[in-house]
Amino acid sequence: MKQKQQPVPLGTLIGRELRNEKVEKPTVKYGQAALAKKGEDYFLIKLDCQRVPGDPSTSLSVFAIFDGHNGISAAIFTKENLLNNVLSAIPPALGREEWLQALPRALVAGFVKTDIEFQQRGETSGTTVTFVVIDGWTVTVASVGDSRCILDTQGGVVSLLTVDHRLEENVEERERITASGAAVARLNVYGGNEVGPLRCWPGGLCLSRSIGDTDVGEFIIPIPHVKQVKLSNAGGRLIIASDGIWDALSSDIAAQSCRGLPAELAAKLVVKEALRSRGLKDDTTCLVVDIIPFDPPVLAPMPRKKQNLLYSLIFGKKSHTSSKGANKLSAVGVVEELFEEGSAMLAERLGKDFPLESNSGLFRCAICQVDQLPGEGLSVNSGPFFSPGSKPWEGPFLCASCRRKKDAMEGKRPMTSAMTA
Repeated sequence: MKQKQQPVPLGTLIGRELRNEKVEKPTVKYGQAALAKKGEDYFLIKLDCQRVPGDPSTSLSVFAIFDGHNGISAAIFTKENLLNNVLSAIPPALGREEWLQALPRALVAGFVKTDIEFQQRGETSGTTVTFVVIDGWTVTVASVGDSRCILDTQGGVVSLLTVDHRLEENVEERERITASGAAVARLNVYGGNEVGPLRCWPGGLCLSRSIGDTDVGEFIIPIPHVKQVKLSNAGGRLIIASDGIWDALSSDIAAQSCRGLPAELAAKLVVKEALRSRGLKDDTTCLVVDIIPFDPPVLAPMPRKKQNLLYSLIFGKKSHTSSKGANKLSAVGVVEELFEEGSAMLAERLGKDFPLESNSGLFRCAICQVDQLPGEGLSVNSGPFFSPGSKPWEGPFLCASCRRKKDAMEGKRPMTSAMTA
């Protein structure tokens, strides 16, 4: 008689799947809806990006919203160039894990490069950017300005994946800008009364970070807040929208208004709810992206300590977790936070592990990706005055043009110098 085979524990099966990389990638479905007031909102949807060109197994998806102001030029230019600038900042021939670890730094480099290239055109418009990369269960979000990306996961927990760079709400950004020599104040009207939101002067911009805005000053920086999370195999829903949505709806209400609906209908309903709440006072654009598992979702257990749940729900929670300090859980145990950083200092965002180009004797600029001789530029970590004995080549290398941009963002150079090619 044949002996009955003993069942294999579930944990063993899951371990085998992970080791054999048999866990299926999720399906990505999306919906888009918009109403125009000024016609300055633009969006990007690209489902066929590949980490390795020509290899469909390395596919990833990109979704982005660009909310322009003072014209449409910056929004259009950023839509057309930002993705390529980000991808070109990632070293070739990386495996998936290394590629994802390099992505946050590449996003910083890509945002700054796009800003430099646009400002060299001499145009004065600007744009906010919320840029989302989805690779399997890993979601990476980079943002400047006041557009927003939220994550709605199983269990109804809504997490914010961006930081608001409005001067009215962000105390740290106000302090940074005033320390750079600018003024932050409301608009003065006849009689000495102050009206409207806090603005940066000169220029009168309500935001502390954007791409473009050449006429406002280099203390309005393009360095993005970046957050990277890994979803559980239960999946989740992203709602990416311009401030026309968030001025009318809270994150929770936006998520609740479209739960249970397919992404295409959900996006339309969020826009409709914002219009019903506030009317059409601004361009209103919404992308809803569903990251859907192949199998029915299995909810992760609730955390034992209630204080952990409360902490994870704090709006605008600040974290400086590096990609090396992973395994940090947020939401209700179904989202793993891999990386979060919002520093305005470029040296802190680029790291220190940019080596010489192999066998070439050249340094590659960490921003513009141009190879140059060592004598033609500086390390991002070297001070304004250095000697050859002070190890000026430690850390990422910047060409002369990108070094001028870094100094201007840190208030070390007059704002007009940024226009020098």
